[in-house]
Amino acid sequence: MRHSLLALLGGAALLGGCSSAPPQTQRPAPEFLTPYGVPRYPFSPAVRVGDVLYLSGQIGTDSTGKLVAGGIEAETRQTMENIRDVLVRTGSSLDRVVKCTVMMADMREWPAMNTVYATFFPSNRPARSAFGATGLALSARVEIECIAVR
Repeated sequence: MRHSLLALLGGAALLGGCSSAPPQTQRPAPEFLTPYGVPRYPFSPAVRVGDVLYLSGQIGTDSTGKLVAGGIEAETRQTMENIRDVLVRTGSSLDRVVKCTVMMADMREWPAMNTVYATFFPSNRPARSAFGATGLALSARVEIECIAVR
């Protein structure tokens, strides 16, 4: 019986039934998403790989491209609205965000930024990192980038 089992296993191996190599899987290609048309700057607002969306950092600019007035609270609110808009236009939403990275011009404004930020994630709060930066685009007070799923 032992010899029959060995012969059976050997035959299966010859036919490829007991291969030790992992099966070949096709990796999804990145899709560079431009929901607002041709970008003004050399980056895409979002890149999709499979069901994962990687958003470029957003700052608190209005529809004209100017930074909103009102300090850290107003900038954080507009930044989060901009993130929401990119997510919706690329097939996701704020409740599908899994990770954010916050860059701030002045970490002393962290509590005020947090107060506004938290209103956009009332129940499921994504993982997050925050750090101080010297010199954000357009002299912004805050920039936030996110990773979300579709």
